[in-house]
Amino acid sequence: MASPYLAPGFYEEAIAKGRHRDIVGGRWGETGRAQMAALIATGMTPQDHLLDIGCGALRLGHLAVPYLDPGHYWGTDASLDLMRHGRAVELDDPDRLPLSQLIEDTDFAFPGIPDQISLAIAWGVFTHLPITAIEAALPSVAQRLPRLKAFLFTVFLAPDSSFANPYRQADGVVTHPDRAPRHIRPEDVARLCAAAGLIAEQCPDRLPRGQVLFRARRAA
Repeated sequence: MASPYLAPGFYEEAIAKGRHRDIVGGRWGETGRAQMAALIATGMTPQDHLLDIGCGALRLGHLAVPYLDPGHYWGTDASLDLMRHGRAVELDDPDRLPLSQLIEDTDFAFPGIPDQISLAIAWGVFTHLPITAIEAALPSVAQRLPRLKAFLFTVFLAPDSSFANPYRQADGVVTHPDRAPRHIRPEDVARLCAAAGLIAEQCPDRLPRGQVLFRARRAA
């Protein structure tokens, strides 16, 4: 199975048990604040249009929706039910986020996402998917979002000498080359971004669980 989130009934059971925060990685408050800080450091203002890829139960969304102008947040995820549940229970004013702007998307096709998206983020998404998911997502981001200023995404890294084996990250998480949570090589990030017409810079931020943040922009 490409991702543990694809197990039959996974989302339904988690929502029914009130575990919608846990299944998106836990550390809800810490991670949401880190996401907002990274976006603001990139230059996000309330006038930006944000696409939150793999937004889950709105861990970032419950902070970004009140910050952004109404209607300027869009979210995609493999589970529409999880997104809608997050909208209902995590937003003080759900009307700031139209239901139509939460879009079920399992293959990074971004159906219905408007051209005016100026910032996009995928946090803790690629860490649970094979490298083929990044290969699909990066060209789609570059091609489908013509006004994009920056795309922020996180991965776990491992040096080439340790890539084939389990690798302990700085935060203690053990990652793997062939199952979640997954790591990739730094050179793979550069190669895949270049193939999509993007240039990625590694950010120095220390992130929850030892993830590494990259900021990608279109090549000149």
